[in-house]
Amino acid sequence: MPHRVAVLALDGAKPFDLGIPAQVLGHAFAPSGAPLYEVTTCSLGGRPVTTSQDFVLDVRNDESALTTADTVVIATQDRDRDLPGPGGLSDELAAALVGIAPTTRVISLCTSAFVLAASGMLDGQGATTHWALCEEFARRFPLVDVNPGVLFVDNGRVLTSAGAAAGIDLCLHVVRRDHGAAVANATARRCVVAPWREGGQAQFIERPLPAHGDASTSATRRWALDRLAEPLALADLARHANMSVRTLTRRFRTEVGLSPQQWVVQRRVDHARLLLESTRLSVTEIAHASGFADPVLLRKHLRTAVGLTPNAYRRAYSSTPPAPENT
Repeated sequence: MPHRVAVLALDGAKPFDLGIPAQVLGHAFAPSGAPLYEVTTCSLGGRPVTTSQDFVLDVRNDESALTTADTVVIATQDRDRDLPGPGGLSDELAAALVGIAPTTRVISLCTSAFVLAASGMLDGQGATTHWALCEEFARRFPLVDVNPGVLFVDNGRVLTSAGAAAGIDLCLHVVRRDHGAAVANATARRCVVAPWREGGQAQFIERPLPAHGDASTSATRRWALDRLAEPLALADLARHANMSVRTLTRRFRTEVGLSPQQWVVQRRVDHARLLLESTRLSVTEIAHASGFADPVLLRKHLRTAVGLTPNAYRRAYSSTPPAPENT
């Protein structure tokens, strides 16, 4: 059976964002060609939904679809509408969210993070929303650790995305988490989008022009991607960018939402995952090809990222039988 996804459309839903789960997840297929996800749209009471544009959507399913879903997605609402604060959900919406099973994955797109926070689902967890709303979000929900610089936050069961196209990034992340990098990359190609985007929404936040000499780190990031197997010390990155270490670190956090070292580790883990899925290289060879000094370091970072050892990850996602190895 395909993984069942229920998308909840509330009044004020943005049509573009509302269509993202079906568009992205609907393009994810198993090697056999079978669809991996079944996406259903629902509304409270099965009523028509007034969108943020000049039309109304006829929705055929009511909130009971949330109770049987494997994943629930709450679509973006127009940010010019009244977004809920603590305890600000209608009785009908609050009851619908309570009906979601505790094992069901829950995703918010952009402003719907306010809905999840108002329900208490995000208390004590990290979250994001559109960068222009993060300050207000943090003010209303002090128990939530809001991050304005990233495209999405994955807490395990509950995930949140930033504005607009960041919903695409989050849905591709879900495919990658569920079925591996190869399937996610193929899904991205069908959708004609990048498998993952460089940087976070930090690069879109309106700020004063950078001071003289604070150039972008994009060229250095591209340079580093071509050299993941090589040592990439912070000083090496700073030297390539023609910046001090302090300036490089500040610019990285502004543009990517991560430190240079965190970013390099993420890219190395991504590369290792792809090699585990698509090659017969041993874990030791993959560790070296990804820039990890030894398999122990690869195992540590992969387990942190996806909760699996290299061999367990390969068994779960590989389309190529691995060569015998002792590592």
